[in-house]
Amino acid sequence: MNSAVVTIGAQKVLIDVQIGDSIAVNGICLTVTSYTKKDFTADVMHESLRRSSLFQAKIGSHVNLERAMPANGRFGGHIVSGHVDGTGVIQSIVRDANAIWYKIRASADILYYIVEKGSITIDGISLTVTRVEKEYFSVSIIPHTLGETNLIDKRIGDMVNLENDCVGKYIEKFVVGRQNE
Repeated sequence: MNSAVVTIGAQKVLIDVQIGDSIAVNGICLTVTSYTKKDFTADVMHESLRRSSLFQAKIGSHVNLERAMPANGRFGGHIVSGHVDGTGVIQSIVRDANAIWYKIRASADILYYIVEKGSITIDGISLTVTRVEKEYFSVSIIPHTLGETNLIDKRIGDMVNLENDCVGKYIEKFVVGRQNE
């Protein structure tokens, strides 16, 4: 599949939406091309399908939705852009008192930019990394986050979209770029 058009049922994110607005769908920044009071439509290009799990979505799948932060808005989380770096696969889901631990297998390219206590987005959910291993990283989810996101539907073996913290990528680019001059 080289491209797609998706229509997504929604409520909250459609308040004051306009054609051309960005809405992240499972962490993938998409542009609203049309909308009604109950849904919106967006084009999905080949690059987005290639780098994400969106190609696996089925009619009726629950997705995480988030509008772009306005420049005058409150910054209440990590810096995320909706530009997915790749995917990972859930390896384990373990309850720990009121929390749920998710262990995610990811490629070396993704893991390179992950640091313990740094940030990562999983399906667009901005989270704090709790552990980093050779082929995996882990996050711990509180009940509120679980109940408000599609993580509650995820199972071992499911693919998830991953976006690294962009600050680390910029720092590397500046440092390596200067060394190569």
